[in-house]
Amino acid sequence: MCMHVHKGFCSIMRVDVYAGSIILGGIPTEAKVCPLICYDVAAYMTCPSSGNEHLSPLCNCCLASEPGCAIYLSDGTRLCTST
Repeated sequence: MCMHVHKGFCSIMRVDVYAGSIILGGIPTEAKVCPLICYDVAAYMTCPSSGNEHLSPLCNCCLASEPGCAIYLSDGTRLCTST
């Protein structure tokens, strides 16, 4: 790529790309893909950081940002746990 372009220009381009990657948090190598399936029967959710507090449930466990969050039915049956 830099064979036909001024070498200084290519160096600046590399610095811009690296700086942009650092500012944006790096280039992600693995993305979390969540299904678009919602548990309409979910009653509440708990997460390790909130102890036993009943939180409003998310659509599914994949969307929980904290590992260990679980979605439950009203009778206490666990539907899923986030990883």
